[in-house]
Amino acid sequence: MTPKDNNINAPEEDYSLEEILAEYGGSLEHHLLREAEAPAEQEPPAASAEPAPTQEPEAPPVPEPPPEEEAPPAPEASPPPAPAQEPPPTPDPLQEAERAAEAGVARLNIPHPRPISLEDVVGSTVDAVMEEAREPILPPKRGLFSRKPLEETESLPPPPEPEPESDPEPIGPEPTLWEAAHDARQLYIRRKHTVVLPLFTALPPTLFLLLERYQVKVPYWSGDREVQCVVLLACLGLTALLCRHVFLKGFGMLLRRRCVAELLVSLSVLVSAADCAARLLGGEPGEVMPYASVSCLALVFAQWGVRRESKGNYDMLRAASLDEDPPYLVTNTPQGACKQRGSVPGFFTTAARSDVAALWQTALLPAFLAAALVFAALSSAGQERSGDFLLNLSAILPAAATFSLPLCWALPWSKLSEHLQRTGCAVAGWSGAQKISAQRRMIVTDGDLFPPGTVQLNGRKLYAETQEQAVSLAASMARAAGSGLERLFNNLVRSEGGRYEKVDDFSFYEEGGWSGTIKGESVLMGGASFMRKMNVRLPADVNLRTGVFLAVDKELTAAFAVKYNPSENVDFAMKMMQRSRIQPILASRDPNITPSLIKRKFNRGVHMEYPGLSERIALSEAEKDRDLPRALLFREGLLPYAETVAGSLRLCKAVRRAAAISLLGSWAGTLLTFYLTSLGAYELLHPLALEVFLLLWTLPVLLMADWTGRY
Repeated sequence: MTPKDNNINAPEEDYSLEEILAEYGGSLEHHLLREAEAPAEQEPPAASAEPAPTQEPEAPPVPEPPPEEEAPPAPEASPPPAPAQEPPPTPDPLQEAERAAEAGVARLNIPHPRPISLEDVVGSTVDAVMEEAREPILPPKRGLFSRKPLEETESLPPPPEPEPESDPEPIGPEPTLWEAAHDARQLYIRRKHTVVLPLFTALPPTLFLLLERYQVKVPYWSGDREVQCVVLLACLGLTALLCRHVFLKGFGMLLRRRCVAELLVSLSVLVSAADCAARLLGGEPGEVMPYASVSCLALVFAQWGVRRESKGNYDMLRAASLDEDPPYLVTNTPQGACKQRGSVPGFFTTAARSDVAALWQTALLPAFLAAALVFAALSSAGQERSGDFLLNLSAILPAAATFSLPLCWALPWSKLSEHLQRTGCAVAGWSGAQKISAQRRMIVTDGDLFPPGTVQLNGRKLYAETQEQAVSLAASMARAAGSGLERLFNNLVRSEGGRYEKVDDFSFYEEGGWSGTIKGESVLMGGASFMRKMNVRLPADVNLRTGVFLAVDKELTAAFAVKYNPSENVDFAMKMMQRSRIQPILASRDPNITPSLIKRKFNRGVHMEYPGLSERIALSEAEKDRDLPRALLFREGLLPYAETVAGSLRLCKAVRRAAAISLLGSWAGTLLTFYLTSLGAYELLHPLALEVFLLLWTLPVLLMADWTGRY
C-alpha cells in the first residue's frame, strides 16, 4: 500500500486552520515532506527496539537566502527518548514521515514552520500590493533595430490643444463717417487750388536756366549771380508760402514718429534758402549756380501729392458716408475676401492707418538724411572747401528726396478711390486694400453669380400634392437651405397663398440636394441625379438640366423648371477677375449652380474652385462672421465686389513698385551728387541736369498711377 493509500485509509482527524497553513504554508517545506515520505515507505520498520542506523539521503541543494534577510538559528534537536522494555507498538507511517521531515528541516537549518493567522496573510497581501503600486514604472526599452523609441500603446495620447483664437483688432474712438467726410472735404477745399499758383512761382528759375542753356541772354539775369540769388530766394519763399501744407505734413508726421518725403523736401528748401542768404550776406555770390530751383520744383511735386491724397481720402469717405447701414461690406478671411452683411464701426480706424510707402520711407529716409549730412561734410570740409557745405547739402538733399517719393501713395490712391466712388464702393485705405487682396481669392455665392431677377421659374408640374402645399414645402426647404432659390419660391408663396412650414432635421447632400422633416413627413428636394440616388422614381418624360424636384416620403410630388439668365455685369466681373488672376471660390448652396453651369452661362475660360460640401457650407456661412470692414459696397451683384478686390490688388502693386523705384532713385541720386560734388564737377551737376534726372525717376510712378485705375 502506497502512502497515498495510507492517508486515505487513515482514521479521520480534525485539523485546525493554523495547522493546515503550518503544514502546507511554504512550497519548500511541502517539497521536503514529500521527499521524506518516499524512503520511509521503502524501508520497513525494524523489529528490534533499537533501530539500525541508515545512510542519510543527500539533500537537494537549497538556494541561499538573500543577504539582507538572515535566517533565524535552527532550534536544537532534543535527544531521542530511551526505548521502553515493552513490546514496540505498530509504527504509524504518517508519524514516521513527519519525524523524517522534521529531521531534514533541522539538518538544512530551515526554521520550523510556525502557525500563521488569517490576519497575517491578509496584511502581507495588502502590503505587497501597496509596494507594487509605489514602484516606479520603468520606461520602455528601445528596440534593437528600431529608429524610434517604443511607445506605450495602452495609454492614449492626450487630445491636441485647441488653437488660440486671434484677438480681435482694437477699435478706438472714431467719429462717424459723415463727420469724417465733412472734415476731409474742408481739408481738400483748402488744398484744391494750391498747385497751379505755386507752379507759376517755381518755374521761372528753371525757364531762365533753360534759356541760358540755349545761349539766350535774359536781361537782369544772365551773368549776375547776386541778382540770381535774389530771384531764387524770392521764388523759393513764395513757393514755400503757397506750399505750406508740405511743411505741415512733414513736421506733423514727425510728431507721429514718421519720417516721410515731405520732411526731406522741407529741409532741402530751408538749406537752399540758407545757401542763397549766405551768399548775399557774405558778399561773395560765387561762380556756382545755387540749387534753389530744384527745391522749388520739389515743393510743387510734394504739394501735388498732398492735394491728391486729400482728394482720395475725401472720395473714399464721401462714398462710405452715403448710408450708415450699407447693404454689404468686404472683410478678409483665411480663405480670401468675403462679402458680408454688417456694420461700419472700424472702417475709419482701418482707413487711418499708415500706407506702405510711409512705412518704407520711415525706415530708410533717416539713413538718407544722415548720409546727405555726412556726404556734404566730406565733399566740402574733407576737400578743404568748408564754404561749400550748404551748396553741396542743397544739391544732395533734393536728390535724396526725389520728386516721385511724395507721389508713391497719393496718385494711385486718388485714382482708385475716384473710380470706386463712381461705382458705389469704398476701400478703407491701404490697410483695407491690402487685407482683402493679399490672398488673391474671392468667395462667391449664389447671389453674386445670379443676382435678383436673373433666376426665373420656367414651368412646374404637380404629381401628388396640391399647388399650395407643394409651393409651401419647396419654399420652406429653400429657406432652410439659404440658397439663391429662396427669393424665387418666396415670390411663389406670396402669389399662390402658401405659407412657410417648420423644417426639422435639415441636411445637405454631396449629390446636390437637401432633406428634412416637415410635419412628420420626410421631404427631399434637389436635382434629378439626387432623386435617383435617393431611390425616387422620376417620370421618363421629365428631362430638366436645371430643374428642382420635390419628393415626400420617397414619392415625387412636384417638379420646377428653373432658368438661370446670365448677366452682362457678372460676365464682365468674371473676365476682370481672370485678367487680375484672382481665384474665385464657388460657395453655392443651390444644387444647380456648379462649375459646369458657370462655363455654359459665362466665359468658358473662367476657372472656379469648387470645394467639398462641408467647406462650401462653411464658406457660405462666412457672411455671418462680422469681421472688421475693409471695404463697403452699396450695389448688388458681383461687379462692385470684383472691382473692389481687383482695384485693391492693383493699388497694392502700384504703391509697392512706385515706392521701390523712388527709394532706389533716391539712393542713386544721393551717391551721384556726392561723387560729383566731391570732385567739384559742378558744371556736370548743373541744376537743370539735376531736375531732368529727378523727372526721369518720376515718369514710372506716373505711369503706375494711371495703370491703377485701368482694370
